[in-house]
Amino acid sequence: MGKSGNMFQYIGWPQTSCWSFVVLLTLLSTLHITSLSAEAFPERPIRVVIGAAPGGIFDVVGRIWADKVKAQLKSVIIDNQPGAGSERAAAAVANASPDGYTLYLGGPHTNVINAVARSNLSYNPMAFESVSLLGHGSFAFVVHASVPVGSLPELVTYSRQHAGAISYGTPGVGTLNHLTGELFKYATKAADITHVPYRGAGPAFADLLSGQIPLAIVSFMAPMMEFHRSGKIRVLAVTSQHRLDFAAEIPTTAEVGLANVDTQQFVALFAPPNTPRALTMHIASATQAAVAAQDYRDRFAAAGLEIFPDASPAKMDQINQQLSETWEPLIRAIGLKLN
Repeated sequence: MGKSGNMFQYIGWPQTSCWSFVVLLTLLSTLHITSLSAEAFPERPIRVVIGAAPGGIFDVVGRIWADKVKAQLKSVIIDNQPGAGSERAAAAVANASPDGYTLYLGGPHTNVINAVARSNLSYNPMAFESVSLLGHGSFAFVVHASVPVGSLPELVTYSRQHAGAISYGTPGVGTLNHLTGELFKYATKAADITHVPYRGAGPAFADLLSGQIPLAIVSFMAPMMEFHRSGKIRVLAVTSQHRLDFAAEIPTTAEVGLANVDTQQFVALFAPPNTPRALTMHIASATQAAVAAQDYRDRFAAAGLEIFPDASPAKMDQINQQLSETWEPLIRAIGLKLN
């Protein structure tokens, strides 16, 4: 606290200046008010902004979480605001009142990808307060049934034989889906395949099902296996580090020789800068209680998603640092600019 710390060195009133006494009284009053606010929190619905369309991994995770924590946090409202690589949604939360009633649900693009690829962001991506890790999922390389390939290596060969004829859909430029596609191209030296960005995962998957695009890189969730097993689409590989229980017949990218294409989609909660620690910890505590509940784990597993046993802000900061070290070199290598 600099010089203001000297006021704690004096005990008697005559030795304490009136100004120091006022400062001390103000500080104690502020701490008391913050404590009372944390105890009463929340007194109205908490709004969770998602920079993605309904139907994708962020929306699914957010709604499972919101339903489970309502016992402790009361009402939680999901507010989908897709578009602009999530920048608008993230900026809206970054500029919101730091009172715990507005949160952002996002992933690496929030404070890793945007921080590197955007030079004129309307918010500081490193200033968000970490709240909780909610879960993570894998990506899958999925082709329409009309594409004559049955594995990821066959896709590489097919792309070379049909240079420029293959396109892949994702929820948007700068998403981790998009970067996974670029990482795949870099790792396999495949012929150029054209990126087709959509406004969300739902529209991209819909166009894949209808055959409008031959390939999509999607956040892999259990319901997609119904389309795979019915023959409408073909899931070639999944980017997880192990085969998934709901899709045991689908190989991992590592199993087909692409161990470095093992990307994961992390989903986490952020609060506006300067949100009091007592409030973020209250929300984190509710999340940790949800993680410990078997029905919560079961709902994640049913969707094909996984949870973090440690959902704490400290673990979230550690993951963010690892993601930055992973993705920043690729973003710079491919010259990705999101301005």
